[in-house]
Amino acid sequence: MTSAPAVTLVGTAWEVETRRDDGAFDALAGEWRDLYARCPAATPFQSAGWLAGWWRSKGRPGALRLVLVRHRGRLVAAAPLYRVRRWGLPVLVPVGGGQSDFTDVLMDPVHADRSLGVLAGALRAERGAVALDLPEVRPGAVAHLLAARWPGRVWTAPGSTCLQVPARPIAELLGTLPGRTAGKARAKLRKVDASGVVVTSVDAAGAAEAVGRLLDLHVRQWRGRGLNPEHARDGFRRHLASAVPDMIAHGDAALFEYRVDGAVVASDLALIGHDTVGAYLYGADPALRDRLDVTLMLLRQDLALAASRGVRHFSMLRGTEPYKAKWRPTAEVSSRLILGSSPLAPAYATPAHHRATIAAATRSHRRP
Repeated sequence: MTSAPAVTLVGTAWEVETRRDDGAFDALAGEWRDLYARCPAATPFQSAGWLAGWWRSKGRPGALRLVLVRHRGRLVAAAPLYRVRRWGLPVLVPVGGGQSDFTDVLMDPVHADRSLGVLAGALRAERGAVALDLPEVRPGAVAHLLAARWPGRVWTAPGSTCLQVPARPIAELLGTLPGRTAGKARAKLRKVDASGVVVTSVDAAGAAEAVGRLLDLHVRQWRGRGLNPEHARDGFRRHLASAVPDMIAHGDAALFEYRVDGAVVASDLALIGHDTVGAYLYGADPALRDRLDVTLMLLRQDLALAASRGVRHFSMLRGTEPYKAKWRPTAEVSSRLILGSSPLAPAYATPAHHRATIAAATRSHRRP
């Protein structure tokens, strides 16, 4: 589906464009990458590859609301959204859906005040939506600045917790742990090294096929043990197969395969941001898990990647599973922001805020 973009002039140097056509992300890829590079708060979940791949695989024709702000022709702010109906009400939500651990908008900090004001006005004026619902907004995200300038009511609720450690080689991380814990980890790594496991980095050309192997291993690994249903769906497979090659080509992701005697026995997808490398998804042959500490093996590789990229943090992304706690991580708690744009917004935001608060309390209660 294609449609003519809606362009609105704001003064003499500013313009707002709303794209609704399904090919918008592909058409804007160059501009998007340029703005992404200028936005320090951006995460890989706002990268051109991630968003375009998600829209190709899961987008609904006619639902896209890609709101763009330009200053003298240059893209300086962007909100990648689409329209859905929840509880019978139309709302705008981020492209990327539940597959994105962080949601945000993009902004060039050189034009922060004016561009966010223009963007907020354009989003609130977007017809056919009672609210903008942004889950998983991490601390320091542009969306917090947008909310501060929002010309309407804002609701805030707790989001998910991500655990992270400083980006440094595994030897340095182990040096911060109690002697007995560190000693056990070193022994397990020696066992990995003696096992004959060979690590290879997948290039963009081979990434689509490698994603298939990763997901096959992931499903095998978690079968009967609480597999996330989304990870077994064709749409999720299509999303990663479309997004990851582009992300690898532009330095936004790395995909590692672990082989024994030439056979792939484990695979690990890491997403690379401006300040953080995140462990997004992995899969391992159950037989390998019986012999080796797979999570430690992957952690060593991902920490080496993070250190080599010069980022500040390595994030284990959403979830507070017990195995993460032994690395003495710090917690980063995201927020859910609901920005009202209609008198009907409370009818949507009140139950959404209530559910988000209960969900956060439940997660906290279960946290080890």
